[in-house]
Amino acid sequence: LGLLDTGYRFGGKNPEAGLDCSGMVSYIYDRAAGLRLMGSAADLAQRGRPVGGSDLRPGDLVFFNTLNRPYSHVGIYIGDDRFVHAPATNGRIRIDSLGARYYAERFEAARSYFD
Repeated sequence: LGLLDTGYRFGGKNPEAGLDCSGMVSYIYDRAAGLRLMGSAADLAQRGRPVGGSDLRPGDLVFFNTLNRPYSHVGIYIGDDRFVHAPATNGRIRIDSLGARYYAERFEAARSYFD
């Protein structure tokens, strides 16, 4: 959560230059868990173990269709129906609710990279 309010940058892979959604996930997973996740949100959605909505745990990845293409956005579930992500809109890493209409309508899947 120390990255909250970090600026958005398409293709961004580090906080100093800015992060996009997959760059934020890659950065956090590497620092927090030593896992190297590379690629776009769609690439990340192809890996990991599928998780049902009622089985979400903090650290699981949540995927959305925000650009009229599958798995175009990813965030990290943090509990209590909330996730942290780097949206291009408003240009800052922030926390949103999975239940918010915009995200609920665009939710596609969740994946876990942990046992």
